[in-house]
Amino acid sequence: MSKVIIGIVAKHKEDRQTKIDSLIRDEVKQAIFDNDGIAIGILSPNENIIYTGNDWKDYEDKIRKDEIIAQLNLCDGIILQGGTTCEAYESWIAKYCYDNNIPILGICAGQNSIARGLGGTTFRINNPEEHDRSFDEYVHSIKIDKDSKFYSIIQKDKIMVNSRHKNSIKDCPGLNKVAFCEDGYPDVIEDSNKSFYIGVRFHPESLYKKDENMNNIFKAFLEACEENK
Repeated sequence: MSKVIIGIVAKHKEDRQTKIDSLIRDEVKQAIFDNDGIAIGILSPNENIIYTGNDWKDYEDKIRKDEIIAQLNLCDGIILQGGTTCEAYESWIAKYCYDNNIPILGICAGQNSIARGLGGTTFRINNPEEHDRSFDEYVHSIKIDKDSKFYSIIQKDKIMVNSRHKNSIKDCPGLNKVAFCEDGYPDVIEDSNKSFYIGVRFHPESLYKKDENMNNIFKAFLEACEENK
């Protein structure tokens, strides 16, 4: 049986360099290969980078959709990565995957794109120093709704997670907030009626080698992608 193919949506760094490269994080691609999948990159066909936030639909007509769809059609599932920026094509991909029942996992900023793709919004949290902690393996616990798809994956109502973010989900129409940290920010959003449409605020790719909870996220994602083939 052929392996599932996972498209990892490339990101860019917003900086002052004259040369900007598409970015796929090694931890993310490795989590796919180590769980017996095949990882490939999904690249923006646009020469100019369209950085956006909650206003991504203002730039939707600039997205070269046909060329993105051609790439998505090569894949059994999609991952939206974390990072310090979001681009218009990421939220559009999230919406396309929703409309076409393509399994998708959004990580940190990728969770933002999943929410925004369906008309949601994000906001800057009031205590980023407590959550933007890149060098700590575990930062806080999250409490998981027992009626959620995410709970069926983890099989626990409370786990420890890492944290390196400054924003959170304000609203997410069509999706449910199903896990929260102690500060009340939603760490997991999902549509339980989809085979896999989940956004997580933390970074399972940084912990999957040592933490079964984190690896189970990737395993469940790949299983959903296998069923989608």
